[in-house]
Amino acid sequence: MPKMKTHRATAKRVKFTGTGKIKRNKMNKRHLLNAKTSKRKARLRKPTTVDKTMESTVKRMLPYGN
Repeated sequence: MPKMKTHRATAKRVKFTGTGKIKRNKMNKRHLLNAKTSKRKARLRKPTTVDKTMESTVKRMLPYGN
């Protein structure tokens, strides 16, 4: 059986935590930041985990991830 290929775009965007959860950064922090409140921008700085519904999809894209 040949090696499975890693989905490179996904690999660049997510990391696995020690417990096996998938960590990602939030969107909407690139441009048009004048209109966003500092509170909202501060919340966007913190990383979050991938939603349970998407976890299996992401894990399929990263066969050697965890």
